[in-house]
Amino acid sequence: MINFKTSEGHLFTTNSFFTYLFKWIILAIFIGIPIGSASALFLYLLAEVTNLRNLHPYLLYFLPIGGFIVGLYYHYYGDTANKGNNLLIEEYYAPQKTIPFKMAPMVLFGTLITHLFGGSAGREGTAVQMGGAIADQISSFIKLTKVERKAILLMGISAGFASVFGTPFAGILFAFELMHFKQVPYKTIFPTVLVAFIAHITCNLWGISHSHYSVYSIPDITFLLLIQLIGGGILFGLATLLFIKATEHIALLSSKYIKYPPLRPFIGAIVFIGIITLIGDYRYLGLGLPTLSDSFIHNQGGEVFILKLLLTALTLGVGFKGGEVTPLFFIGATLGSFLAPYFSLEVSFVAALGFIAVFAGATKTPVACAIMGAELFGISMIPYLVLIVLVAYTSSGTQTIYKSQQVTRFHSYIIHIKNKAFTSLKKPIK
Repeated sequence: MINFKTSEGHLFTTNSFFTYLFKWIILAIFIGIPIGSASALFLYLLAEVTNLRNLHPYLLYFLPIGGFIVGLYYHYYGDTANKGNNLLIEEYYAPQKTIPFKMAPMVLFGTLITHLFGGSAGREGTAVQMGGAIADQISSFIKLTKVERKAILLMGISAGFASVFGTPFAGILFAFELMHFKQVPYKTIFPTVLVAFIAHITCNLWGISHSHYSVYSIPDITFLLLIQLIGGGILFGLATLLFIKATEHIALLSSKYIKYPPLRPFIGAIVFIGIITLIGDYRYLGLGLPTLSDSFIHNQGGEVFILKLLLTALTLGVGFKGGEVTPLFFIGATLGSFLAPYFSLEVSFVAALGFIAVFAGATKTPVACAIMGAELFGISMIPYLVLIVLVAYTSSGTQTIYKSQQVTRFHSYIIHIKNKAFTSLKKPIK
């Protein structure tokens, strides 16, 4: 029998190692296939309700009724499911009880209602919540250790994100960064990686296609370009901060002045309809994918990203269900498209950088975002993506779209490493 040490100093025997592999391969299959299938169903239904809304624009005027129904449903039956992604984060750090399975159908229903009637929202939150709820049901049937429970939650997040966006590597890193790299046990790495690919492949096997974007020209790295990227990264970070603050402020105002929660999305929807009617532009409804794609080809006006930002903050702030990420892609890409002529850079290049940078600033997951950019736009974009996400990450402050997320600034990592090195230097040599 062979013994070997892991990076954390724990001993594995060959028998225990193969038992570990077998156990987590089986669990990854039982978790990844249902989550990939759930994401496929969600994406299919999302496309159907979006097409239905596009064919019947008058559905927008039913948004207050849809919001009221979802508000009632969550108010009386939601319980802890009301916390959304924050519940997954809280359970990871301080386990209390299994994520309720009802979170999955509830967020699916709520998101479809939002998009059917034109609310400005995304899909990442829905996929991650469904993934976490489905995966964590394992803990109801199998006795798990604390580390194994963490693995299950990471697997749900990784599988949900990977399958809904078609980016398995980003899904893996998103799960790790969301839960703080330094607090991820090494035993959770293998199952989190494996399940992302199983869910991604499963979703694809159902015939679901994902959005694709092309960068048509990548400039050479020059000193001027570096200055431009730093300036652009700061602007993307500030746009992120504005989105977070706007969403938070709207949520606070609605809870302060509208005491009955189901009325918040109802009244918010009336304001939303008023804004859309005033501007006379339906591009901001739902995901906004046509405009998002167009921003890689044509320059967008400065009002486009601002209106999407405000309408998404309004939709989510008053309690509609959905995610923030696709609207963040829209905000970043259209802002980049607007800035491109002022930087004398090709529009798709700056749109791609904005697409990723605003997402990085909002979720504080820069590594996952850089890798996602490489998966979507090509490996040659990596040097530019790394710089832009670091600048946006730093300039957007410490707040994120997930209130329960523990954020550590890069300088904290440097201090941690320096302290470790200083402590080791003080130890006597034996």
